Amino acid sequence: MLHQPGDFLTGMIIMKRRTFLVGAGVAAATGAGIHWLTRGPDYDSVAANLWSHRSSASGAGFADLVHYATLAANSHNAQPWHFQQTHAGVVIAPDFSRSLPVADADNHHLYASLGCAAENLMLAARATGRSSELTFDPAGAGRVQVTTGRAGAARDALFDAIPDRQCTRSDYDGRALGAMDRMLLQRAARVDGCELLLIEDRARVEQVLELILAATTIQVSDPAFVAELRSWLRFNARAAAERGDGLYVACSGNPTLPTWLGSILFGAFFKPAAENERYARQVRSSAGLAVFVSERDDPAHWVEAGRSYQRFALQATALGIRHAHLNQPLEIAPIRRQLGALLGVGDRRVDLMVRYGHAAPMPRSLRRPVSDVIIAA
Repeated sequence: MLHQPGDFLTGMIIMKRRTFLVGAGVAAATGAGIHWLTRGPDYDSVAANLWSHRSSASGAGFADLVHYATLAANSHNAQPWHFQQTHAGVVIAPDFSRSLPVADADNHHLYASLGCAAENLMLAARATGRSSELTFDPAGAGRVQVTTGRAGAARDALFDAIPDRQCTRSDYDGRALGAMDRMLLQRAARVDGCELLLIEDRARVEQVLELILAATTIQVSDPAFVAELRSWLRFNARAAAERGDGLYVACSGNPTLPTWLGSILFGAFFKPAAENERYARQVRSSAGLAVFVSERDDPAHWVEAGRSYQRFALQATALGIRHAHLNQPLEIAPIRRQLGALLGVGDRRVDLMVRYGHAAPMPRSLRRPVSDVIIAA
C-alpha cells in the first residue's frame, strides 16, 4: 500500500552505501547536466501546499472533500480511484488502469485503498457538521458510495491528523508504546468486520519477520515484480512533480538521480539479500507490528480493512507514532496462509500489516491534481 505507500507500499528501494558512492561519482563526473536533469519545481513547497488543510470551511466543497480523500494511503502511490459527485454524496470508483497486476493480482490493495480514501472523505464531511455513511455496491466493478447529510455530525479529531499522516520508511528508535497509546490505537481502528492485532512480543515478531523475509525473497527474485516496481519509482523531484504519483526515492531516504541513472542502479542493486537485511533491521527497530484482519475475503471487507488501517494511521499520527507497511507476506498467497495460521485467525483474511514506532518524519509523496481524479456526473 498501502505505500505501500505505500502504502499499502512493498519493496521500496533503499540502495546499499556503495550504490550511493557510485551515484555520487557519476553525478560529479557529469556535473551541471545531472543538476539540470534532476532539478524541477520546489518540491518542498509543492508538498507543503498539498499536505495542508483547505481553507474553504474545512473542506465544505466537493473538490475539498476529494482533496482530503486523495491524501489517503494507497499502494505504490498509484492512486487507483475516481470520484463522482451525486445527489446523495460521493461515489468512489476503482481505476483499474492504475492497478498492480503483479504485486496486487486480486486487486485487494486497490479496494483497501478505496476504503482509506473513503475514511478520509467521511472525516472531512463530518468536520463540516455533515453526517456520512458508507455502502459498497458489489455490482459491476464495485464502487464505494459515501452518503453525506446535513444534520449536525460530530467532528472527529482524527480529521486534524490527515495532513500529517505518512508512511515513514526508515529505522525507528526501538522505544515501546505505552498502554494508553495501544488502547487509543485499538479504539480508533474499530470498524465492523475487522480486527486489529498488535504484536509486540519479540519472539512472535521474529516469527512474523521470517515470513516477511521469505516473501521479500520471492518478490525481489521475480523479474515481473521488479519491472512493475521500477515503473512506479520516481528518481528525482522533477519526475515526481511531473507525474504526481509513484514512489519518490527521497521519501525513503535515497539520493535523487536522473531517471536513467536511477533505473540502472536500481536494477544493479535491488537484490534479495540487501532488501532482507534492510527489512530485518527496520522490523527489529520498531515497537511492534499491527495486523488488520477481516471477517470475510471479499472486496466489501477489503474496503473496510482499508478504513480500519486509515483510522489507525491517523490516530498513530496524532500520537506522534510512525508506521510503514510490510505487506510482502500478504501478497504471496501461501505465505499469507502461513501468517494466518501463525496468528490463529482461522479462515479470516490477513489484509494489511504495518510496523510502528518512533522516528523523525521523512519527505512527503505527491498526488495528482484533484481535477484529474474527478469524473463528471
